[in-house]
Amino acid sequence: MNRIKILNTTIDNLSMAETLALVEEKISKKEQLHHVVVNAGKVVSMQKDMQLRESVNQSHIINADGQAVVWASKFLKQPLKERVAGIDLMANLVEMAHRHKNKIFLFGATEDVVKSVAEKYASHYSPELIAGYRNGYFSASDEEEIAKQIANSGTQMLFVAISSPIKENFLYRHRDILKNVNLIMGVGGSFDVVAGKTKRAPKWMQDAGLEWFYRFLQEPRRMWKRYLVGNSKFVWLVLRERFRKK
Repeated sequence: MNRIKILNTTIDNLSMAETLALVEEKISKKEQLHHVVVNAGKVVSMQKDMQLRESVNQSHIINADGQAVVWASKFLKQPLKERVAGIDLMANLVEMAHRHKNKIFLFGATEDVVKSVAEKYASHYSPELIAGYRNGYFSASDEEEIAKQIANSGTQMLFVAISSPIKENFLYRHRDILKNVNLIMGVGGSFDVVAGKTKRAPKWMQDAGLEWFYRFLQEPRRMWKRYLVGNSKFVWLVLRERFRKK
Protein backbone atom coordinates (compact mmCIF):
# COMPACT_ATOMS: atom_id res chain seq x y z
CA MET A 1 0.00 0.00 0.00
CA ASN A 2 1.05 3.60 -0.58
CA ARG A 3 1.77 4.85 2.93
CA ILE A 4 2.81 8.30 4.04
CA LYS A 5 4.24 9.42 7.37
CA ILE A 6 3.56 12.81 8.89
CA LEU A 7 4.18 13.92 12.47
CA ASN A 8 5.25 10.42 13.60
CA THR A 9 2.00 9.01 12.24
CA THR A 10 1.73 6.42 9.47
CA ILE A 11 -1.31 6.85 7.21
CA ASP A 12 -2.48 4.72 4.28
CA ASN A 13 -3.32 6.65 1.13
CA LEU A 14 -6.58 4.80 0.50
CA SER A 15 -9.98 5.95 -0.65
CA MET A 16 -13.18 4.73 0.97
CA ALA A 17 -13.75 2.29 -1.91
CA GLU A 18 -10.21 0.91 -1.65
CA THR A 19 -10.52 0.48 2.11
CA LEU A 20 -13.80 -1.41 1.75
CA ALA A 21 -12.33 -3.64 -0.95
CA LEU A 22 -9.38 -4.51 1.28
CA VAL A 23 -11.65 -5.40 4.20
CA GLU A 24 -13.82 -7.54 1.92
CA GLU A 25 -10.75 -9.37 0.64
CA LYS A 26 -9.45 -10.09 4.15
CA ILE A 27 -12.81 -11.41 5.31
CA SER A 28 -13.07 -13.69 2.26
CA LYS A 29 -9.60 -15.07 3.12
CA LYS A 30 -10.51 -15.33 6.83
CA GLU A 31 -7.56 -13.12 7.75
CA GLN A 32 -7.49 -10.38 10.36
CA LEU A 33 -7.41 -6.67 9.56
CA HIS A 34 -6.70 -4.25 12.40
CA HIS A 35 -8.07 -0.86 11.37
CA VAL A 36 -7.63 2.55 12.97
CA VAL A 37 -8.44 6.14 12.02
CA VAL A 38 -6.52 9.27 12.95
CA ASN A 39 -7.63 12.86 13.31
CA ALA A 40 -5.84 16.02 14.42
CA GLY A 41 -6.38 15.36 18.12
CA LYS A 42 -5.06 11.82 17.94
CA VAL A 43 -1.98 12.91 15.98
CA VAL A 44 -1.25 15.51 18.68
CA SER A 45 -1.61 12.88 21.42
CA MET A 46 0.74 10.55 19.54
CA GLN A 47 3.60 13.03 19.82
CA LYS A 48 4.00 12.23 23.54
CA ASP A 49 1.97 9.06 24.15
CA MET A 50 4.34 6.35 22.99
CA GLN A 51 1.92 3.50 23.70
CA LEU A 52 -0.78 5.13 21.58
CA ARG A 53 1.77 5.78 18.82
CA GLU A 54 2.73 2.11 18.74
CA SER A 55 -0.90 0.93 18.88
CA VAL A 56 -1.81 3.12 15.90
CA ASN A 57 1.29 2.69 13.76
CA GLN A 58 1.30 -1.09 14.12
CA SER A 59 -2.27 -1.36 12.77
CA HIS A 60 -2.83 -2.94 9.36
CA ILE A 61 -4.82 -0.01 7.91
CA ILE A 62 -4.66 3.59 9.11
CA ASN A 63 -7.14 6.00 7.51
CA ALA A 64 -7.33 9.77 7.86
CA ASP A 65 -10.63 10.45 9.59
CA GLY A 66 -10.17 14.19 10.10
CA GLN A 67 -10.24 16.61 7.17
CA ALA A 68 -7.47 18.57 8.90
CA VAL A 69 -5.16 15.56 8.44
CA VAL A 70 -5.93 15.50 4.71
CA TRP A 71 -5.20 19.21 4.43
CA ALA A 72 -1.97 18.76 6.39
CA SER A 73 -0.87 15.94 4.06
CA LYS A 74 -1.25 18.28 1.08
CA PHE A 75 0.52 21.13 2.85
CA LEU A 76 3.38 18.76 3.68
CA LYS A 77 3.51 17.58 0.04
CA GLN A 78 2.33 14.02 0.75
CA PRO A 79 -1.26 14.38 -0.44
CA LEU A 80 -3.84 11.84 0.69
CA LYS A 81 -6.64 10.93 -1.72
CA GLU A 82 -9.52 11.70 0.60
CA ARG A 83 -10.88 11.63 4.11
CA VAL A 84 -12.24 8.23 5.17
CA ALA A 85 -14.56 9.09 8.06
CA GLY A 86 -14.82 6.30 10.61
CA ILE A 87 -18.58 6.64 11.01
CA ASP A 88 -19.14 6.43 7.24
CA LEU A 89 -16.80 3.45 6.97
CA MET A 90 -18.65 1.69 9.79
CA ALA A 91 -22.00 2.24 8.04
CA ASN A 92 -20.61 0.76 4.82
CA LEU A 93 -19.09 -2.19 6.69
CA VAL A 94 -22.33 -3.00 8.52
CA GLU A 95 -24.06 -3.03 5.13
CA MET A 96 -21.30 -5.31 3.81
CA ALA A 97 -21.67 -7.65 6.78
CA HIS A 98 -25.40 -7.97 6.14
CA ARG A 99 -24.84 -8.57 2.43
CA HIS A 100 -22.36 -11.37 3.07
CA LYS A 101 -24.28 -12.80 6.04
CA ASN A 102 -21.45 -11.94 8.42
CA LYS A 103 -21.89 -10.94 12.04
CA ILE A 104 -20.86 -7.84 13.97
CA PHE A 105 -20.03 -7.24 17.65
CA LEU A 106 -20.64 -3.81 19.20
CA PHE A 107 -18.42 -2.85 22.13
CA GLY A 108 -18.53 0.53 23.83
CA ALA A 109 -20.64 3.52 24.93
CA THR A 110 -23.25 3.27 27.68
CA GLU A 111 -25.51 0.25 28.04
CA ASP A 112 -28.52 2.19 26.76
CA VAL A 113 -26.66 3.48 23.71
CA VAL A 114 -25.03 0.21 22.63
CA LYS A 115 -28.31 -1.66 23.15
CA SER A 116 -30.10 0.93 21.01
CA VAL A 117 -27.52 0.56 18.22
CA ALA A 118 -27.84 -3.24 18.30
CA GLU A 119 -31.65 -3.00 18.14
CA LYS A 120 -31.55 -0.51 15.26
CA TYR A 121 -29.23 -2.66 13.19
CA ALA A 122 -31.19 -5.81 14.01
CA SER A 123 -34.43 -4.10 12.96
CA HIS A 124 -33.01 -2.50 9.80
CA TYR A 125 -31.07 -5.55 8.63
CA SER A 126 -31.65 -8.76 10.56
CA PRO A 127 -31.29 -10.01 14.15
CA GLU A 128 -28.81 -12.54 12.74
CA LEU A 129 -26.39 -9.67 12.06
CA ILE A 130 -25.68 -9.11 15.76
CA ALA A 131 -23.19 -11.52 17.33
CA GLY A 132 -23.30 -9.61 20.59
CA TYR A 133 -22.80 -6.27 22.30
CA ARG A 134 -21.30 -4.89 25.49
CA ASN A 135 -21.01 -1.44 27.06
CA GLY A 136 -17.65 0.28 27.30
CA TYR A 137 -17.31 0.44 31.08
CA PHE A 138 -14.80 -2.01 32.51
CA SER A 139 -11.65 -2.27 34.60
CA ALA A 140 -8.22 -3.24 33.30
CA SER A 141 -8.59 -6.65 34.93
CA ASP A 142 -11.68 -7.32 32.79
CA GLU A 143 -9.98 -6.71 29.44
CA GLU A 144 -8.79 -10.21 28.66
CA GLU A 145 -12.13 -11.77 29.56
CA ILE A 146 -13.96 -9.25 27.35
CA ALA A 147 -11.60 -10.00 24.45
CA LYS A 148 -12.29 -13.73 24.89
CA GLN A 149 -16.04 -13.10 24.99
CA ILE A 150 -15.83 -11.24 21.68
CA ALA A 151 -13.55 -13.87 20.14
CA ASN A 152 -15.99 -16.63 21.10
CA SER A 153 -19.05 -14.80 19.78
CA GLY A 154 -18.55 -15.94 16.19
CA THR A 155 -18.33 -12.38 14.89
CA GLN A 156 -16.43 -11.36 11.76
CA MET A 157 -16.39 -7.61 12.59
CA LEU A 158 -15.75 -5.82 15.88
CA PHE A 159 -16.57 -2.12 16.33
CA VAL A 160 -15.21 -0.45 19.48
CA ALA A 161 -16.81 2.86 20.49
CA ILE A 162 -14.55 3.94 23.35
CA SER A 163 -12.46 7.08 23.69
CA SER A 164 -8.77 7.27 22.79
CA PRO A 165 -6.30 5.92 23.73
CA ILE A 166 -8.27 3.15 25.46
CA LYS A 167 -9.76 1.62 22.31
CA GLU A 168 -6.53 1.70 20.30
CA ASN A 169 -4.54 0.11 23.12
CA PHE A 170 -7.24 -2.49 23.82
CA LEU A 171 -7.30 -3.64 20.19
CA TYR A 172 -3.52 -3.72 19.85
CA ARG A 173 -2.99 -5.46 23.19
CA HIS A 174 -5.57 -8.17 22.53
CA ARG A 175 -5.47 -8.70 18.78
CA ASP A 176 -3.93 -12.15 19.21
CA ILE A 177 -6.94 -13.23 21.27
CA LEU A 178 -9.11 -11.64 18.58
CA LYS A 179 -7.18 -13.26 15.69
CA ASN A 180 -10.28 -15.02 14.34
CA VAL A 181 -12.20 -11.74 14.13
CA ASN A 182 -11.53 -10.56 10.58
CA LEU A 183 -11.98 -6.84 11.23
CA ILE A 184 -11.21 -5.06 14.49
CA MET A 185 -11.88 -1.34 14.40
CA GLY A 186 -12.26 1.64 16.72
CA VAL A 187 -15.20 3.93 15.92
CA GLY A 188 -15.04 6.60 18.65
CA GLY A 189 -18.38 8.28 19.26
CA SER A 190 -20.16 6.67 16.31
CA PHE A 191 -22.58 4.68 18.48
CA ASP A 192 -23.91 7.92 20.00
CA VAL A 193 -24.71 9.20 16.51
CA VAL A 194 -26.35 5.96 15.36
CA ALA A 195 -28.42 5.85 18.56
CA GLY A 196 -29.50 9.47 18.08
CA LYS A 197 -27.84 10.75 21.25
CA THR A 198 -25.73 13.23 19.29
CA LYS A 199 -26.25 14.74 15.85
CA ARG A 200 -23.79 14.68 13.01
CA ALA A 201 -22.86 17.87 11.19
CA PRO A 202 -24.65 18.74 7.93
CA LYS A 203 -22.91 17.52 4.78
CA TRP A 204 -21.65 20.99 3.85
CA MET A 205 -19.89 21.30 7.21
CA GLN A 206 -18.36 17.84 6.79
CA ASP A 207 -17.06 18.81 3.35
CA ALA A 208 -15.70 22.10 4.68
CA GLY A 209 -13.81 20.36 7.47
CA LEU A 210 -16.05 21.91 10.14
CA GLU A 211 -17.51 18.75 11.63
CA TRP A 212 -15.39 19.28 14.74
CA PHE A 213 -16.93 22.75 15.19
CA TYR A 214 -20.47 21.36 14.99
CA ARG A 215 -19.54 18.82 17.64
CA PHE A 216 -18.04 21.57 19.79
CA LEU A 217 -21.27 23.62 19.57
CA GLN A 218 -23.25 20.67 20.94
CA GLU A 219 -21.05 20.22 24.02
CA PRO A 220 -18.81 23.31 24.39
CA ARG A 221 -17.88 22.73 28.04
CA ARG A 222 -16.73 19.17 27.41
CA MET A 223 -15.20 19.65 23.95
CA TRP A 224 -13.48 23.04 24.07
CA LYS A 225 -10.11 21.71 25.18
CA ARG A 226 -10.11 18.77 22.78
CA TYR A 227 -10.91 20.85 19.73
CA LEU A 228 -9.74 24.41 20.30
CA VAL A 229 -6.52 23.61 22.15
CA GLY A 230 -5.89 20.34 20.28
CA ASN A 231 -6.47 21.82 16.84
CA SER A 232 -4.21 24.78 17.62
CA LYS A 233 -1.42 22.40 18.61
CA PHE A 234 -1.95 20.42 15.42
CA VAL A 235 -1.63 23.54 13.25
CA TRP A 236 1.57 24.50 15.07
CA LEU A 237 3.03 21.00 14.60
CA VAL A 238 2.23 21.02 10.88
CA LEU A 239 3.79 24.45 10.37
CA ARG A 240 6.89 23.42 12.31
CA GLU A 241 7.21 20.25 10.21
CA ARG A 242 6.85 22.13 6.94
CA PHE A 243 9.45 24.77 7.68
CA ARG A 244 11.81 22.34 9.38
CA LYS A 245 12.05 20.46 6.08
CA LYS A 246 13.13 23.62 4.31
